[in-house]
Formats: sequence, C-alpha cells, structure tokens
Amino acid sequence: MIKTRITELFKIKYPIIQAGMVWCSGWELASAVSNSGGLGVIGSGSMYPDVLDSHVVKCKKATKNNFAVNIPLLYPNIENHIDTVIRNKVPIVFTSAGNPSIWTKKLKNHGIIVVHVVSNLKFALKSQEAGVDAIVAEGFEAGGHNGLNESTTFCLLPFLKKKISVPLIAAGGIGTGKTMLAAMSLGADGVQMGSRFVLSNESSAHINFKNAVINAKDGDTSLTLKEITPVRMIKNKLYDKIHNAYMNKKDTEDLKNILGKGRAKKGMFEGDLDEGELEIGQISMYLQSIKSAKDIVDEIIQDFYNTRNKLNEY
Repeated sequence: MIKTRITELFKIKYPIIQAGMVWCSGWELASAVSNSGGLGVIGSGSMYPDVLDSHVVKCKKATKNNFAVNIPLLYPNIENHIDTVIRNKVPIVFTSAGNPSIWTKKLKNHGIIVVHVVSNLKFALKSQEAGVDAIVAEGFEAGGHNGLNESTTFCLLPFLKKKISVPLIAAGGIGTGKTMLAAMSLGADGVQMGSRFVLSNESSAHINFKNAVINAKDGDTSLTLKEITPVRMIKNKLYDKIHNAYMNKKDTEDLKNILGKGRAKKGMFEGDLDEGELEIGQISMYLQSIKSAKDIVDEIIQDFYNTRNKLNEY
C-alpha cells in the first residue's frame, strides 16, 4: 500500500488512476484496475445514457472496490449521464472539458466525490472554488482531448502545487513506476494513466489500434485541431488531411468538414488506421506490450519501489 491523500480519498491501495478514455475504457477495464488496487474509470464520452447505465451496473457486480465515471462536459446527454451516476450511486466522478461549477455541487450533494481535469492555473482555481475534492493536472503530452496550453506535465504540476490546496493528480506522459515516482516527487498525490491502459487485455480498443500504439515512435503523435477541440493523435492519412488544411490556410468550418463525425470510434474502436482518429499520448513511443490490467499495475508498483530504493542508495 502507498498512502497518500488520494488513496485515502478514494479508498484505494495504490495512487494509480486509469483514465476514462472514449472507446477504450468500459466496465471490464475499470473493474480490472479497481480489483488490482488502483482506481478504474469508465469513459462515458462514447456512451449513450443506457449504455453507460449498463456499464456501471456491470462494473458494480465485477468489483467490490471503488471505481469512477469520467464525464466530458462538452459532450451531449450530460444531464442524463449525471442522473445515471447519481441513481447508481457511483462513488467518484471525474469531469473534464467544461465548467466545473455547473455540476459539482449537485454531485457532491449526493455524496459523490468530484474530480476535475485541468490544464492551467485558471481552471485549477475555478475548480477549487467550485468545491471539487481533487484536481487532475494534465500536461499536453497526454493523448486524446487536451488543453489549449502546451504546458508539460512536469512544469504544470509543481506550479499548481503552490497554488491549490486540494489533492493533485498528475496526468500526461506517465506510464511507468519511474515517472510515477517523479510526479509524486514534484507534489502529486497520485497519477492518472490513459495510454498505458489502452494496451491492456481488458481495454475495448481495437487490436489494430493497439498495434499502432506499439509501433508508434517518437514524433509520431501531434496535438492538433485547437480551433475545434485540441486532440493528440497518431499521424495517419486523416492527420495528413488536417495538416494540409492548415498549410492551405483553411478555416474552422473546413477543418470541421474534414473531421466529420465518428472519427474516434472509427479509429480506436473499429480499427481504421487510415481514416480514424487515433488518440494516444506521447508515451506511446516506449509502450511495447499488451498485458492484463493487473500485470500493468503490478509492474508499475514494482518499478516504483525499485526506483525509490535505488535512489535511496545515493
């Protein structure tokens, strides 16, 4: 057990949070991570209300430990998702991509722990003022939808640590025990990992996408589409179309037309590596294997302790 403010808040064994990723993190992954001592998170951004309800019910049956639901506030059906987590008494909710003051009070009034994801000081302070129980500080290394600011995790983390008092979770560029230890040495009470858990047996990501992540090298991902909603993705034919649009000075409407709808599902869930949106973090450059969620958690914890012990020798 590693005791921090986050493990005490979430009542978990290890301060490892599996990010709630669209099309990748359903009840199977969330329950597996929670059963392994971390906090599993269901990603509701790709789910209709009835689908989310089903995943929550199945997750509650599959684990006796705490788990969470991530709700991106910019997505449709948010009111229904809020009602679903309240009705099913989900213990923890992570909100992102929106104003934390809108739903925090209602969730907390129903006894739900609320965590909000931020990428800068402005929203960290707004989140704290809104009454959230913890904050995720996400650097631009992270995969998927990201903040406009290109602040790295290890710059953002110690900066926010000086400004806020609630527990702080580091996210972006973290996928090993070594990076977990580094984040905690900079003030993190826990770490959130998305990309590492994409490459788990329990992840609902398509095997084509998983293999694309394994084959990714340094420089193969890019943060783009800031005019619409920033997203880090693997460079492919879709990315090339977007890049060419920028080079030809196309406007926001042109970018929206190129992106269309359902690109994330097409890439990550259906396995279309050319026309799909392949959302993943920069750490894909060193991810090399698909393992069970339990093996991933165990490997991270062992690496954490080994690294800490080695440093204590100096």
